[in-house]
Amino acid sequence: MEYQSYFNEIVEKEYGKDVLKEINDNIIKFRKPSFRINPLKGDVTCVQAKLESLGFKLSSIDFYDNAFILENKTQEELENTDVYKDGQIYLQSLSSMIPPLILNPKVNTDILDMAAAPGGKTTQIAALTSNKARITACEMNTIRAKRLEYNVKMQGATSVFVLNQDSRNLDELFSFDAILLDAPCSGSGTRTTKESFKGLTEILVKKSVASQTKLLAKALKLLKKNGTLIYSTCSIFKEENEEVLKSVLKDKSFQIESIDFNSNLIKKLPSSINGVLTIAPTEHTEGFFIAKIRKV
Repeated sequence: MEYQSYFNEIVEKEYGKDVLKEINDNIIKFRKPSFRINPLKGDVTCVQAKLESLGFKLSSIDFYDNAFILENKTQEELENTDVYKDGQIYLQSLSSMIPPLILNPKVNTDILDMAAAPGGKTTQIAALTSNKARITACEMNTIRAKRLEYNVKMQGATSVFVLNQDSRNLDELFSFDAILLDAPCSGSGTRTTKESFKGLTEILVKKSVASQTKLLAKALKLLKKNGTLIYSTCSIFKEENEEVLKSVLKDKSFQIESIDFNSNLIKKLPSSINGVLTIAPTEHTEGFFIAKIRKV
């Protein structure tokens, strides 16, 4: 597959031929839509029952009671339901639900989402804290910030303050108990089509790394003592993941905490850093990287 030769080259170099073949065999399979029920707008059991009464067959997820896979209908059919239009559910990939769960946000704390649009993880954090945390959601792009504001409102996430600003420029007088940095990346873990692989280039990866490095360095400055920072990307390239951590995390005030996360739906990829989580792209999950950092 010449159109994804760059992807194949990097994955084979970093994970080996067998892993590359398994990934390529899996990503061409149809990935069923997944979503989470929003407890800020509706009771999980009631919403599930309503969808099932409409003929939607749902499969539960072993790591998140609010999350489901849609087995028998399309995303468009789900979007035409009242529960979707009322913000009682949010369409989201299973992998992207994991960083907020690992962040484990607490009520009555200050939380920063550094690259928040379109708002899936932001509104999930609001739901996990029952709108009882103070969440600042940054988005530098004005159009994407408006989309973020729309989703925040639709999901009833009243604890979220949207800031149309580059989080790298936040005043360092700010400080946060918890930070989610789901950094802009090459998206190497999410690409499945010929057209999408055409956009995956070394230039894009280098540009992403430069942005990721600056964002992570800023996040460390904004984190309170004993605070938790999640660094995540939807890439499986080590240059955007482990290598970014190694280049920035030189201060002994910060340590990587081991992530203990298991699921029957998740296949893990090996890492050069103990305790981080690299999720392989499969028919169930997008490729993702997650690291948990604490300021000690």
